[in-house]
Amino acid sequence: QVQLIESGGGLVQAGDSLRLSCKASGRIFSSTFMAWFRQAPGKEREFVAGIRWGVGNTYYADSVKGRFTISRVQADNMVYLQMNSLKPQDTAVYYCALDRGGYSTMDSTFDSWGQGTQVTVSS
Repeated sequence: QVQLIESGGGLVQAGDSLRLSCKASGRIFSSTFMAWFRQAPGKEREFVAGIRWGVGNTYYADSVKGRFTISRVQADNMVYLQMNSLKPQDTAVYYCALDRGGYSTMDSTFDSWGQGTQVTVSS
């Protein structure tokens, strides 16, 4: 099973930027879908952004469209989430996830999860 390790979280002010990184161990097939989810206190985990590993097509939640960018470097087995114009409502634990079955925004279909990294945005 692929293991995922996130990094890059922290405490920032509203309007600042952060870049999250996710390192995947093991082989990732072109059909794999990689995504970032987040979970705020008292709320359900939600899809933030995803990318098709092979072709690089990207998908975003409406709440982050235009502010966040997901990307991957296949040679390094890395996935990134560039977060710009951060808002207090972006505060959450962010998780990197992998779905071997392809595109999905439902957390129940994902096969591997990272441990999560905290992002806190102060107003």
